[in-house]
Amino acid sequence: MSASITEILKREIKILTFDQYGTIVDMQTGLTELVTPFLKDKGWAGNPHQFVTWWRRTHFEDSMIDALIDRGHTSYRQIGHRAVSQVLTRANIPYSQSEVEWLVSGIEELKPFPEVLKSLQQLHKHYRLSILSNGDRDMLERAKQYIGFTFDLTISVQEAGAFKPDKRTYAKAEEIIATKFEDIERSNILFVANHAFDCIGAKAWGFRTVFIDRRKRPFGESPHQPDLIVKDFTELEAILI
Repeated sequence: MSASITEILKREIKILTFDQYGTIVDMQTGLTELVTPFLKDKGWAGNPHQFVTWWRRTHFEDSMIDALIDRGHTSYRQIGHRAVSQVLTRANIPYSQSEVEWLVSGIEELKPFPEVLKSLQQLHKHYRLSILSNGDRDMLERAKQYIGFTFDLTISVQEAGAFKPDKRTYAKAEEIIATKFEDIERSNILFVANHAFDCIGAKAWGFRTVFIDRRKRPFGESPHQPDLIVKDFTELEAILI
């Protein structure tokens, strides 16, 4: 009888590499809490949750365009400023550049999903843990105090000069991980994300992947299917330990 995927992962994986925004930290909830009083003060009658969804979708689209045209990497923060300005304009909300900067800086202070820290602590007893994020180096550094967990390694896509899912980001992450941990090769890396596009990019590069399906949405029919689909970090912990 052949080994199950769980048995294979537990035998081969040495490091878990996590996306940060939306996987470790709860972007939707945190940013909605941030913008709600701001939008109220502006007299906007719309739904703050929808405003954040517009913001995140615009940021995603702009970052993908930036990577695809490949004319030099634009910082996550700068993409964020453009996205927030566009959404405020779309909603007919007057704003200043200092307000835009303040809203984007809130990303650095986001807190983890409720079960994440406990599971990270347990997983860390068995695996090395790292971050691979679209965020800028300084943003990720400042975010550490709000996450409250020390990863073995934090990697920004600035090192590769492109946003995920560009293959350069996973290639550079693999290079950095292999340089820091001499006993780790590509087959020993398990990439974990709440975003299908990120899992697809990592799997296409050659990493094992886990899709955190918090929103109970189908992964889709990509040929680059994740090795595991779990509902949250608690289930991930239960499977890998």
